[in-house]
Order: sequence, then structure tokens, then C-alpha cells
Amino acid sequence: MQRPDLHYEIPDERLIAYSRIPLLDRLKWLDEVRRFTLAARAAPTVGRDAPVERAPKHQRGLTLIELIVFIVIVGVALAGVLTVLNHTTRHSADPLVRKQALAIGEAILEEMMLQPFTWCDPDDPAAATAMAHAGCATPENVMAPEADEPTTANGHLRSTGARPWDNANDYNGLVTTTNIAGGGPAIYTARVDVKGAILHGVGDGTSASAALRITVDVLAPGETIRVEGFRTRHSPNLLP
Repeated sequence: MQRPDLHYEIPDERLIAYSRIPLLDRLKWLDEVRRFTLAARAAPTVGRDAPVERAPKHQRGLTLIELIVFIVIVGVALAGVLTVLNHTTRHSADPLVRKQALAIGEAILEEMMLQPFTWCDPDDPAAATAMAHAGCATPENVMAPEADEPTTANGHLRSTGARPWDNANDYNGLVTTTNIAGGGPAIYTARVDVKGAILHGVGDGTSASAALRITVDVLAPGETIRVEGFRTRHSPNLLP
């Protein structure tokens, strides 16, 4: 507790005025001061170092109007935050869906990478010896299945016809739907695009290019997953 400063200086004018008061009146005044001091000392006290609490000028707190305004402001702010969270949750991708879509795209890309990429159709008698497309009866220089091969995958990654897709460029334009989540409706749609590419000097970017750029887009609920890969004609006479 901070003690009050009792230091007080009496001006000379007051001292002169006090000296002019009659002696009897000054003695009476001093006697009143003495009795007041004795009464103050006899009064009960809480403690010499006890803090002195001052009564507040007015009661502090929130009025009903201020409380209502506070509730309205907090309600509006909370509604905005919940709206953003709801929108984010609704439009964010499900991790399971994303993983399944990625697995589908990688499976299709891997199957295409493992397919032959030869000068001739693998069923062509010259496929094992041809040195260019010109030496083939059925050259593999078109980004599509051959005329006697099915034009769709019949719901599977590979065709189920008498002559299945047997070259990497046969998959261009494939559109298939599937679901690998233990059955149910097919919620994934895969689209395949195969184009001629130029890869570090390999290929010329045409349909007869020695390098292919393979793009697989998997449409899943909420987003699209894309996987890409490049395939070169490193073994033009290697047959399945």
C-alpha cells in the first residue's frame, strides 16, 4: 500500500495571520486538534498496511442492449465461418476417392507401358524383322486400333475381341468407367490420349513418331486426376 504524502508547507501569509489570533483562541483551537487526534487513534482500524478500497463511481458491466449486440455480432461471424467450412468440406476431395482414382490412372498407364511399340502390328508376319513402317503389311503408324480390332474396350482396360489391343498407340481415345471400391456404381471415368512426342531428340511429334506421350485423366467425384508418361520405340521388333 502506498502511504499518503503528509508533507505540507504553510505560507508566510498564513503564519502572520495566525500570529495575530488572540492567544486564548489559539489555545482553544489546539485543544480541539488534540481531542480529534485522540479520537482518531482510538477508532478501530483494519490494519496499518491494509489497502483502502474506494467505492466505484458507478456499477461497471454490460447492459442488456450491449449484450444483445454482442450476441448478434458473434452469431454473424460464426455463421460466416461455418459457411466457409461447409463449402470447403463439400468441395474438397475425399482422400479415399483420390487414392482410388490415382490407382486407376496408374494401372491404365502401366498396362500401356508394357504393351509393344513396334513398327508393325504384332500379328503382322514382318513384325519381328521390319526396320520401318514401310516394311509392314499392317504398320503401327496410326493412333487408334487397327481396322479388325474393336474400337472400344467393352468395359475393360483391354478389348475382349478376337484381336485384342496389342500396341501402345491402340489405346488412344479409350474411355472406360469403373469402380474399385468393392462394387457399386461406376463413379470413375478414365480417358486416354496418346500423341506423338519429341523426347530428347527421339521422335518427331507425328502419329508415326518414335516417342509417345500418354495422358490418362480419371474423372472422380470432386476432382480429376491426371497421370502422364512417355513411351519410346526402344525395341521395335519385340513381340508379346
